[in-house]
Amino acid sequence: METRDRLDPKLLYRRLDGLLGAFDPARPGGVLMRAFLADAFRSLGEDLRFKGGTLYTERRDGFERVDGVGDEARAMPETLEPSAPVLRLVLQHGVYIFDAPFPGEESGGLTLPWPSAAVAVGVRPSRHVLWFALRRGWVREELDFALNTIRAALGSRLADERVRGSFRQAAQIQQSLLLDEPPAFAGYELAARSIAAEEVGGDFYDFFSFGDELLGLAIGDASGHGLPAALLVRDVVTGLRMGLEKDLKMGYVFGKLNRVIHRSNLSSRFVSLFYGELEEPGNLVYVNAGHPPALIFTAAGVRELSIGGTVIGPLPEARFRRGIAYLEAGDALVLTTDGILERRNARGEFFGQAGVEAAVHDRASSATAILERVFAAAAEFGNDVPWEDDATIVVVKRTGSG
Repeated sequence: METRDRLDPKLLYRRLDGLLGAFDPARPGGVLMRAFLADAFRSLGEDLRFKGGTLYTERRDGFERVDGVGDEARAMPETLEPSAPVLRLVLQHGVYIFDAPFPGEESGGLTLPWPSAAVAVGVRPSRHVLWFALRRGWVREELDFALNTIRAALGSRLADERVRGSFRQAAQIQQSLLLDEPPAFAGYELAARSIAAEEVGGDFYDFFSFGDELLGLAIGDASGHGLPAALLVRDVVTGLRMGLEKDLKMGYVFGKLNRVIHRSNLSSRFVSLFYGELEEPGNLVYVNAGHPPALIFTAAGVRELSIGGTVIGPLPEARFRRGIAYLEAGDALVLTTDGILERRNARGEFFGQAGVEAAVHDRASSATAILERVFAAAAEFGNDVPWEDDATIVVVKRTGSG
């Protein structure tokens, strides 16, 4: 191997920094890797003595060649078998430099007439391998430093993509759980809205139609927010729907749901949940599992609905009691989560139940008007800064006389 003057490490670092800084994190992994191969060959090829480069992407039966630069790329095979000793070295070490050419019989069928270096990035089953042919004058220390830097940076970008993909999937799952519009229920107006503090959140609401004369409604809040809370919400909503569809008693459903959540890997977290079944004449049977009290605004004042039990999840066994309430014509049932109640102002004070009661003020308004008023008041109370916690409101307004 011929030698040449060493490349200034600071110069190499600046070029690597410029190359890696130009990554577009929104690009899909395959597109990113193709673009990087071309950019690396153009900007680093002279310094690192590349004379060809090939990109392989993992498929079900091996690694498939998907792109190449330089004439030497044509010498690389269409596929690399996972059992090939040279590929196994690359996958094992992440970066591997082959000092000399190697014949096919010693390399599992891969014959290369020149020294080469390869870098593997990503995780199974979405790994990529960049394989560079080297011309005379390459320096091991420079090459090793550059390829390991490249591997770390590319791996980080691909990991970011996987995380974004997980969040997108969780957001899609969560959005599918929230109804676009509440169902129609004769004699009542329904309104609901949930705002996530992050891309996905831990708040939820749901409605259950049991024919023309009975409506189920739920609101809940998983501890924390973000992806773990969203996954816990998925389990709770799914379990609640499955249990109620079997026409089981709500106390039994809550107990069973509590045991399932407690045994899950997310047992360190918990969920507060309010569920009620509203009959058309105004009778409401409910269970409040550690959730902020639901509020009924009546002509005589405000009534709190807090009967039920503890939050769901921490205890292996928990008992839940049913409460009974009644909505007369003109009454409004308002349910919120902590994101509304614990909204803080500049002095650190909470919006709280008092803020909700002040915002509702006139129960003669429609369900939608009440919801909009509470949201607006809470946002203004917090100086209109972004929500620090997921915020959800459900309003049920009785309009008919029954």
